[in-house]
Amino acid sequence: MDSAESTAAAAPDPAPADDDVDAVPEVPACISSMIDRGGSVESHRLFLARRTALEMLRDRGYSVPEAELARTLPEFRAWWAEKPELERLAFSTALAADQSSKVKVVFCPPEPVKIAVIREIYSRVQEENLSRLILILQSKITSKSRESIKEIFPFKVDTFQITELLVNITKHVLKPKHEVLTAEEKAKLLKEYNVVDSQLPRMLETDAVARYHGLGKGTVVKVTYDSELTGNHVTYRCIF
Repeated sequence: MDSAESTAAAAPDPAPADDDVDAVPEVPACISSMIDRGGSVESHRLFLARRTALEMLRDRGYSVPEAELARTLPEFRAWWAEKPELERLAFSTALAADQSSKVKVVFCPPEPVKIAVIREIYSRVQEENLSRLILILQSKITSKSRESIKEIFPFKVDTFQITELLVNITKHVLKPKHEVLTAEEKAKLLKEYNVVDSQLPRMLETDAVARYHGLGKGTVVKVTYDSELTGNHVTYRCIF
């Protein structure tokens, strides 16, 4: 091999043209919208969990301002950065059909939740005349603390791990449509089919959808299936 050939063999490949350097496949818009390119992971988690909690209240029949639901992540971060305190994430509202039935969402601190935390939360809300409370946990809760909730609060308290609220499960494309029947609709259904509660298909009170809607024992849910896998049909389930 002569010197010209050896030099050509040793030389590195020529640098790609500018067009080649920039020729990175574009991220589809549907995926790009899910990528968080700025801000902290904590603020993103808090934003998602709070938004799902507000959607959950709306779906339960509570009054939730559209402005709260429409707030974007950048807007939330700008608001949150001014004063990042968990108390600011709390939200109170009432049922649209009964203003005396009030609920409040409270975010617990990132440390393990102990009885002292539960008592401190109760001291903050006991004068608000609540009918229900939703606690969003960022860490584990001790068994004694969970038991103390039933002993300390005179009303229903729902607890959710923050990871359970990062996505609204009712919006999943594979999740069938769930509609909660009123007392009148339930009575009409039982009369039409000549059955009692216990004869209906069952849904556990701990089911994710039941917890999302805050359903108690005896409530009946209409479930509508409409997909290639399940076909199109309707069934009714009773919470037990």
